[in-house]
Amino acid sequence: MHPAEVLDQIATLLERSLAPAYKVQAFRRAADTIRDRPVEQLEQLAKAGRLLSLSGVGTSTSRVIAEVLEGKTPKYLTNLEAEAAPDAGAGGEIRTALRGDLHSHSDWSDGGATIQQMATAARDLGHDYLALTDHSPSLKIARGLTAERLRKQLDVVAGLNQELAPFRILTGAEVDILEDGSLDQEDDLLAELDLVVASVHSKLRMPEQPMTDRMVAAMANPHADVLGHCTGRMVRGRGRPESTFDPDLVFGACAHFDKAVEINCRPERLDPPMRLLEQVVSWKCKVSIDSDAHAMGQLEWQPYGCARAAEAGVPVERIVNTWKADDLLDWTAAHGKAA
Repeated sequence: MHPAEVLDQIATLLERSLAPAYKVQAFRRAADTIRDRPVEQLEQLAKAGRLLSLSGVGTSTSRVIAEVLEGKTPKYLTNLEAEAAPDAGAGGEIRTALRGDLHSHSDWSDGGATIQQMATAARDLGHDYLALTDHSPSLKIARGLTAERLRKQLDVVAGLNQELAPFRILTGAEVDILEDGSLDQEDDLLAELDLVVASVHSKLRMPEQPMTDRMVAAMANPHADVLGHCTGRMVRGRGRPESTFDPDLVFGACAHFDKAVEINCRPERLDPPMRLLEQVVSWKCKVSIDSDAHAMGQLEWQPYGCARAAEAGVPVERIVNTWKADDLLDWTAAHGKAA
């Protein structure tokens, strides 16, 4: 195996473990540096103790390269592989049933990988499709896409879909639900997309009634398909409390307008909390189990959401990303016809 493949593997495992971005980037950068170099040339550099002379290769990555060249399994890789992989537990059958992931980000906004890299990683996990849902304009800190940039992205996706077929990248966006409940993108452009995830990213602490009105208005919008990470909570690090809203009104609106509530699988989100997910089930809402991946390794987080779906008793037939792509797109298109 070429050392670049091992460096890539380590980077992916670091992404899965939610390691700091600089660590991931160090291994990706080193892999890119040596990817096209013959093994014989790398062996000569290693024997001369000159691996560190390569731009983008540091102490840890040079050690990994040297160990691979010696025919060893790098200790760095062994340690990462020893960490527990995401486990669906009782949700194993649900994970097996998933055909895709409806919430992902690329380096067009705040993701760490190209569109093609994300799509290839999703395909390699056994998915049939991946919705590309980069951020919308108002989220400037995440390099949200203007209408012009999103239109350019659609052209890129069209080309990649020809290359990757039968795997399919679904065109999409994660659009901000603005304070008045409107969606943060041009209506005619939203109408062109395969799928729209609508999420609250600002004024998360607004009072319960205005937040409820805001979310209900978004779900009533014919361009919205999925309600993303509904409470906005963070359960790791410094944490962030849940936004407050009337769940009966919000989930009732999702059921009435036939929209899906996302089970967000990011380890620091795990949103919605179980008590709210049980209400989602009682309202007979459709559900989407999504990684919200910002890197290739993070696409492996879906088992966390599958476990929660199983615990809450979500029927598999209500999980929209267990459906074939054509059936999924018929469902999202029906929302647009209500415009």
